[in-house]
Amino acid sequence: MQLYNTLSAEERAELIDQAGKQRLTLSFYAYAKIEDPKKFRDDLFLAWNALDALGRIYVAHEGINAQMNVPAENFEAFRETLEVYDFMKGIRLNVAVEQDDHAFLKLTIKVRHKIVADGLNDDTFDVTNKGVHLKAKEFNEILEDPNTIVVDFRNHYESEVGHFKGAITPDVETFRESLPIINEQLQDFKEDKNLVMYCTGGIRCEKASAYFKHQGFKNVFQLEGGIINYAKQIEEEGLESKFIGKNFVFDNRLGERITDDIVSQCHQCGKPCDNHTNCANDGCHLLFIQCDDCKAAMENCCSVECHEIIHLPWEEQLKLRKGKQVGNKVFRKGKSESLKFKHSGELTDIALATAPKTNDIRQKIKVKKILVGKAEHYYVKAQIGLFTIENQELNLGDKILISGPTTGNQELVLEKMFVNGYEGIQAVAGDKLTFAVPFRIRLSDKLYKILD
Repeated sequence: MQLYNTLSAEERAELIDQAGKQRLTLSFYAYAKIEDPKKFRDDLFLAWNALDALGRIYVAHEGINAQMNVPAENFEAFRETLEVYDFMKGIRLNVAVEQDDHAFLKLTIKVRHKIVADGLNDDTFDVTNKGVHLKAKEFNEILEDPNTIVVDFRNHYESEVGHFKGAITPDVETFRESLPIINEQLQDFKEDKNLVMYCTGGIRCEKASAYFKHQGFKNVFQLEGGIINYAKQIEEEGLESKFIGKNFVFDNRLGERITDDIVSQCHQCGKPCDNHTNCANDGCHLLFIQCDDCKAAMENCCSVECHEIIHLPWEEQLKLRKGKQVGNKVFRKGKSESLKFKHSGELTDIALATAPKTNDIRQKIKVKKILVGKAEHYYVKAQIGLFTIENQELNLGDKILISGPTTGNQELVLEKMFVNGYEGIQAVAGDKLTFAVPFRIRLSDKLYKILD
C-alpha cells in the first residue's frame, strides 16, 4: 500500500498545471475520541490519495485538524470519505475566500499528541463545556456591546496583517503562550464582561473557550468557524466586515484578503505592506513582511547577512548550516533585530493604504495552460520581467499567463522578447527570457503558456 508521497512538490505542481482543473482550498477540524490514530491516519491517506487530495493534517487521540486542497470535481467524493466516521457526519468545511491551485503540493498526515499545541491538561477541566458559538451577524452585534472584550487567539504574525477592530492581540508566537496572558490580563472582568474570542478556523477557540469558562469567566463566546467562515458569511449576507486586512493562512498563499485595508508595514523599510514571505536563505527561512521594492533589492532575504549567504556557492552554504538546529523552518517567527519596522503588539485599526486591484482571471472560464518557467527578477524602472524557462518552449506571439498569490493571474501576449540578452523569436528550456511586464511581478510567480 502507498502511504507516502511519491512525487516532489515541483512534480506535483506541474501535474496540477497540466490537468488545468479547479482545486478548492479548505479546512476543518473535529474533536473526538480516536482509539487508534495510526490506523485512522493510514485509512485517510489511502482514501485521500486516490482523490488527489493534498494538505497538512494532524490526527491525535483527541481528533483531527486539517488544511487541504482538493480537486473541485472530487469535492463531494472527499466529503463522503469524512461521512464514513460518525463524528464527522455533517462537518463544516471552511472553503477559502481565495483559491490557489498550489496551496498544498503534498499530502502530509501526522500523528501528534494533540491536534493543537495548547499546553493544557485536558483532565483538569471539562473540554466539552464550550463558549456560545456566534455566526457573523451575531458576532458583529456583540462587538457593538460596550460590555464586550474581544480577544484574538492567534499569534502576532497573524494578527499583524489583519484583525477585528478593537481586539486584544497578544504579542505571542504560539497559542499556548496567549492563554495565561489573557487570563491574567482579564482577571477583573470575569463576572460582568462578554469575553468574545476568535481565531482562523475556530479550532483554537474550541479549547480556549472551555478553559476560560473553567477559569471562572461567566459570559464566553466564540466566532463559529473562525475568520474563514466569517468572511464567507459577510459576503453571502451583505454584512459589514468588522475584520480589517488579511487573514493569515498556513499554506503557500500565506494570506487571503478579507478587506482592501493594509494595516501593517514592510519590516525592512516601513512602507504599508501585508505580504508575508520566507527568507530565501535556506539556513534561515525567517517569516516576515516584505514589500516588492525590498523583495527586489534583497532578493527575498531578511538581512544583509542572509543576502550575502545566498550568493555563496551551494557547498559553502551547506558548511555554514552544518550542525546548526534550524527546526520548524518554514514558519519560524523569530523577531530578528535586522527587521527595523517590526512592531509586534503595536497594531492599528486604521488602514495605512489600500490594496491595489488585480486583473484576476480566476473569476473567468478556466484557462488551459502549461507551466513554462518561473520569475527571477523584476526591473522596476524599466518594467521588465526576467524569467527562467524550465520546460516546453515559448514563441513570439504566444499568449502567456503570469500567476502568483499576490500578483493574481495576469494575461499577456509576447509581442517582443529577449532571449539570453538578445532579441529573439523563441525561448527553450534553460534560456533566460526578458520582456516588458506592465505590472510588478514576484519571485514566487509562475510563467505559463496558454494553450488554444
